[in-house]
Amino acid sequence: MKKIEAIIKPFKLDEVREALSELGVSGLTVTEVKGFGRQKGHTELYRGAEYVVDFLPKIKLEVVVSSEQLDTAVDAIVKAAHTGKIGDGKIFISSVEQVIRIRTGETDESAL
Repeated sequence: MKKIEAIIKPFKLDEVREALSELGVSGLTVTEVKGFGRQKGHTELYRGAEYVVDFLPKIKLEVVVSSEQLDTAVDAIVKAAHTGKIGDGKIFISSVEQVIRIRTGETDESAL
């Protein structure tokens, strides 16, 4: 099993969610986060004063999939989140040792 963590632009959330649900991915966790990479933030004008916004709003998606679903899930996220502009985001993949569904006690693949 693999855990996919994707940092994407907020307005791409619905497209990514739909792409994953088409693949049969049944659950995901969404967190509103702030951060920056190569964008390094930007400047804004507020009441005539210019100020720097260091941290930009992003969405962090976390989803655990079987190893067989990994490549198709990552491809779906990349295609749905892509705008071609700086700040599209990143995807991090890590191994998951064990999953336990609290309600039923199911473990591993059956707990997904």
